[in-house]
Amino acid sequence: METSGLALENVVLSVHGKAVLNNVSFHADEKRIGLIGANGSGKSTLARVILGLLQINSGELRVHGVDIWKDRKAALKTVGMLFQNPDHQIIFPTCEEEIAFGLTQLGQSKEKARRAALEILARFGRADWASRSTHDLSQGQRHFLCLLSVLVMQPKLLVFDEPYAGLDLPTSIQLHRSIDALEQQVVLITHDMDVLADFDRVIWLDHGEIAGDGKPSDIIPKYIAEMTTRAGETDA
Repeated sequence: METSGLALENVVLSVHGKAVLNNVSFHADEKRIGLIGANGSGKSTLARVILGLLQINSGELRVHGVDIWKDRKAALKTVGMLFQNPDHQIIFPTCEEEIAFGLTQLGQSKEKARRAALEILARFGRADWASRSTHDLSQGQRHFLCLLSVLVMQPKLLVFDEPYAGLDLPTSIQLHRSIDALEQQVVLITHDMDVLADFDRVIWLDHGEIAGDGKPSDIIPKYIAEMTTRAGETDA
């Protein structure tokens, strides 16, 4: 099995006897990958499988060579995720504590983790956030804090699940620029086709299976046409 990038081979996940992911296979070593599909297509489920939050029934999965179920500590250093709602990720009262927590889970001392948290805050021009209450941050700022909390772990792959949902335009633009500047491989789940225009690859999931896989210019028009057809059938 491939050891670079993100590799899935015949991945199956069933919930209550229903296949949510059905023989999903692909190898992706491109830097920017979009994941699209209608609601209930399996996108968020696949993201959680990649992160190791859901265990598959069968198949194989490697993230940059790491079997995320056999080596959980390595998985924490290999893949990170930014969820749609930052309030589902933030658990500590101050920004410094929030960022440092993941590093302590990797075995770093509290002092070393604290220094790393302060360093990444300073690097991104947010040194004044160190002792700031996480509850005082705006929605966009909480998203950014979650991003820093993931980046400090230095993962090779970052998964974003609808990161722009609920954000105003200026905040969306700022977050988009932050994601665009990342060195890591990125998998972005979104319903906004415009943000995927300059991506390297788009994978379209439909009912837990891959319906399309290729360049955005090839896949997105087909996806939009199919969704438009389905909308017309619903209206009829």
